[in-house]
Amino acid sequence: MKIFYAIQATGNGHISRAVQLYPYLQKFGEVDFFLSGNNASLDINLPIKYKSEGCSLHYSKCGGLDYWDIAKNIKPRQIYKDADALPLKNYDVVINDFDSITSLACKLQKVHSIQFGHQASFISSKTPRPDKKSVMGEMILKHYAPSPKNIGLHFDKYDDFIYPPIIKDEIVNAEPKDAGHITVYLPSFQKDCLEKAFNKLPNLKFHWFLNDIKTKHTIKNVTYFPVNQQYFNKSLINCEGIITGGGFETPAEALYLGKKILSIPIRKHYEQECNAAALKKMGVPVLYDVGDDFDLIIENWLDSPIKYPTMKANNIDETLQFLFDTYYD
Repeated sequence: MKIFYAIQATGNGHISRAVQLYPYLQKFGEVDFFLSGNNASLDINLPIKYKSEGCSLHYSKCGGLDYWDIAKNIKPRQIYKDADALPLKNYDVVINDFDSITSLACKLQKVHSIQFGHQASFISSKTPRPDKKSVMGEMILKHYAPSPKNIGLHFDKYDDFIYPPIIKDEIVNAEPKDAGHITVYLPSFQKDCLEKAFNKLPNLKFHWFLNDIKTKHTIKNVTYFPVNQQYFNKSLINCEGIITGGGFETPAEALYLGKKILSIPIRKHYEQECNAAALKKMGVPVLYDVGDDFDLIIENWLDSPIKYPTMKANNIDETLQFLFDTYYD
C-alpha cells in the first residue's frame, strides 16, 4: 500500500507519535508524511514529502494562547492552494492526525480518510470535558479536521473507538528511577515567568526544557535544556515528578512511568482544558493560574502522595490493523 500520513505540527506530540508509529506503518506499506504547521521544535527523523505552514499556535508570554497572532498568520488562499496540490489520489490510505489542510484536500478531491489520534477521541460525548464547555472549542475539535471515520487515543477507553496512548519504545522499555529532580516542560511559558519560583526552592533541582535554549547549562538550581527527545526521555524516566501543560503525550508517558504530575493547561486552549478534566478524574493535580505562591504549590505537590490508575501502552500492531480494517470497511 501507499500510505499518506498528515501530521499537525502545532506541537511536538503529534510528531513524537508519528516517529514511534513509522516502523509499524512500514509493515503495511510505503509511507509519505505531510507536515502542517511550524510550532514543533523536535528534530523530525521522518520522510517528510510535503509541507505547509498551515495553521500554527502562538502564545502569550506566560501560559496562554494569543488568538490575535494566530488569526493574523492564517493565510486562507495559501491553505486552499496547498490542499488542492496534495496528490491524495495517488495513495491507498490517507491517515489524518488532526490536520485541516488534509481534511480540506479530501473534500476537494473526493478522497476517503480516517482521523487517527488524540483529537479524534473528542468526537465522543463520553470523553471528559471541563465543567464549563466552550461552544467554539467544541466546534474546533469536531469540525477542524473532520473525517468520515475516527480512531481516538486517550488516557482511558471512554468509547469503543478509543485506544490507549502511543508510548515511545524508550519509555516502555525503561526502568524508571527517582534521581531527585523535577522535569519541567511548559512551552507556553517564557523563562522569566517561572524562574523566580524555581529559585525560591534551592533544595530542589529542576530540568527545564525551553524552545529558545540552544545548549544545556545550569544556573543555580535549574538546568536548562533545549527541547531534545533524548534529553527529555532521560530526564522524565529519572525524575521525581514533572510539571507540564495539559497536553496528551507527555502526561500519558508520565502516568505510564508512575511519576508525579502537576498539570498547568494552556489558558484559553480548550483541548488542554478537556485533558485537564480527564487528568483531574485520575487524581492528577491541575493548576489553572500561576501566581506568587507557585513555589509553595510545588512543595505541597511533592509532599502529597499519588494514587494514579495504571496507564496501559498501546498495542500498536493491533491498533493499526484495526485502523486499516476500519478504513476499508
